[in-house]
Amino acid sequence: MEFRDAMKIWRAQSLLMLEMANLIRQLWIRSSPLQRCTRNLNYATRHFSVCCSSSHYSPHARCTSRRLPSAKLYRPLADLSTSIRCLGMSSVLHGDVVQFKLSDIGEGIAEVVIKEWYVKEGDTVAQFDSICEVQSDKASVTITSRYDGVIRKIHYEVDDIARVGSPLVDIEVTSESSQDVDDSSSMSDSDSDSDGDTIQSGEEAAHEERRNVKVLATPAVKRLAMENNISLADVDGTGKDGRVLKEDMLRYLDMVKSGATTAASAPPKPPPLIPQAPPSPPPPTPPSVTLPVPPSRPFEPVVVGQDRTEPIRGIKKAMVKTMTAANQIPHFGYCDEIDVSSLMELRGVLKEAAGLRGVKFSLMPMFIKAASMALHYFPILNASVDEQCESLTYKASHNIGFAMDTPQGLLVPNVKNVQARTIFEIAQELNRLMTLGYEGKLGSDDLEGVTFTLSNIGTIGGTYARPVLMPGTVAIGAIGKVQALPRFDEDDEVYKAYVMNVSWSADHRVIDGATMARFSNIWKSYLEEPATMTLDLK
Repeated sequence: MEFRDAMKIWRAQSLLMLEMANLIRQLWIRSSPLQRCTRNLNYATRHFSVCCSSSHYSPHARCTSRRLPSAKLYRPLADLSTSIRCLGMSSVLHGDVVQFKLSDIGEGIAEVVIKEWYVKEGDTVAQFDSICEVQSDKASVTITSRYDGVIRKIHYEVDDIARVGSPLVDIEVTSESSQDVDDSSSMSDSDSDSDGDTIQSGEEAAHEERRNVKVLATPAVKRLAMENNISLADVDGTGKDGRVLKEDMLRYLDMVKSGATTAASAPPKPPPLIPQAPPSPPPPTPPSVTLPVPPSRPFEPVVVGQDRTEPIRGIKKAMVKTMTAANQIPHFGYCDEIDVSSLMELRGVLKEAAGLRGVKFSLMPMFIKAASMALHYFPILNASVDEQCESLTYKASHNIGFAMDTPQGLLVPNVKNVQARTIFEIAQELNRLMTLGYEGKLGSDDLEGVTFTLSNIGTIGGTYARPVLMPGTVAIGAIGKVQALPRFDEDDEVYKAYVMNVSWSADHRVIDGATMARFSNIWKSYLEEPATMTLDLK
């Protein structure tokens, strides 16, 4: 009887061990990260090890002995349990592997082109470290990490197309931050803003939560805040939905340095209308000044041996969308001639002074400042019309864009808050934007928010043009090259004058020709008599 009882117990223990082995196998298959099943694995392997603890079983032993006939039969299962336990412990030590997905960067962009990787597999990254640079049909954007960890896999090569929501890299997060992975992942999937904004994390997020404010900012602004130990909750954002723009951050930094405690002041009120001074006789021999020339780009003939087809992407794709939308707007044109002899003389003086401060100075800063001063008299030209053409929005800030011919194609960055900047500050910003433009590193902040546009085609060539409106604006100007031409003074004497032409286009649905002509006259008076600009400068 004792032998039969012992055999029954042995069979029961065998069935129990098989069930344990099957349980371990199922846990092995179903566990995505093994850490989630660590408790169950430890429970299973602990009881399985008890069953395999004996090295022999005596058939004459009593029922209470609970020994097995041979542990060799179950040694592989015991080794499997040990391996699983070690694997689970190793996974916990090394952390979760999370997929870092490409978030929505705004403006309805669905895909981007990978331009450059700043990391490789095996590299260690921290939060806010740059991972890669991508090119959308709007701008170049630097993608930064949300996690501390190690890059385990890169999903795209350079020049590949990545779609929004697809994984860029796999990051093995550290054990300290593994508890926050699920929260961070859910935030990246559900809280990505349509404007490409990201919610601050760490100390900034805690501060914003205390103020119950959701602060929006692009990665570039966020890095600027981190570098200067500034909480974005303390900065008043002037962008859409209170978004903190780069200009807001720079303004706040200037105020901090000067000891100010309030936010940036509101744009100044338009100056009163002043009578135009009669033009004085131009100087007989204005000094010879070298006109600004963009960086030289070598051009060589290209022989196309056979037909080829290439996709339209990046900047060209943006141009397709922009021009298609722009050509739905009824344009009208207005052209004029401007004597810039006095302006050229002033520019020669200012160029030397700006050069001592390390800033290249051209005529463009004065063109832009004069346009902003003239917009105070005609704010409708700094407005935008809705798609149904039922309402006008008058913009408080003069964000004046300028066209750039870059290696990537046509770009239109803009100088923001021109009404509050000096001519020298405008020149500084132009230098910065042009440098980034030729390097292909303009951010979305630099390209968005334009309210008025000036295109200086004269740096390449040409006198007149028919500029096309930027969607969201109602007026644009194209400036031709400066030419030395003979002109007559009041005594019918011929003199040498520096003359340039300007071509305006406006939205004829809301702007009439008289408004455009009067605006052009004020802008022209500032340029022909630059001394009068000092009366209205702030």
